[in-house]
Amino acid sequence: MTLAELLARQLEGTRQWTMLLLADLAGDDWLFQPQRGLAHPLWLCGHLACSQNTLVHVRCRDHGILNEEFCAHFPIGGPVRSASDHDYPAVDAVLETMKRVHRQTCDVVRTMTDGFLAEAAWGKGGTPHPHYSDKAGAVSHCSRHEAFHAGQVAMIRRLLGKPFLR
Repeated sequence: MTLAELLARQLEGTRQWTMLLLADLAGDDWLFQPQRGLAHPLWLCGHLACSQNTLVHVRCRDHGILNEEFCAHFPIGGPVRSASDHDYPAVDAVLETMKRVHRQTCDVVRTMTDGFLAEAAWGKGGTPHPHYSDKAGAVSHCSRHEAFHAGQVAMIRRLLGKPFLR
């Protein structure tokens, strides 16, 4: 198995877990915040799409596949706005974007050679990123990042009274 295939499989496995956690959310569940300023499932899904776009398409390929208007709804850092404070895209639109970006991400990762994956990858503004130094690390961080946020979805599920999943 190539490194590219391993990384693509990691991305797919993490996404399968995330989608299982999201599968029984409905209605207001998507906008439930454990506390004002904390992430809700809709924001997490949009943020994961934007993060895959940045980590794989921007950091590794130098061009994103998402428009800035979509990503502006799901910024990195700072408090997450509630639905009463912000006009988020519809759940179906966010999920479709998340799925489309993921498909394109896995497809492009599978085309990456070991030499390409060994090339340097930088953070915003060409500065070193705290979690990776090369393109393989950027792709790998994408999966770790999603797993972290899947844990947040799991916690939100429990707060909503939904069953533990394994």
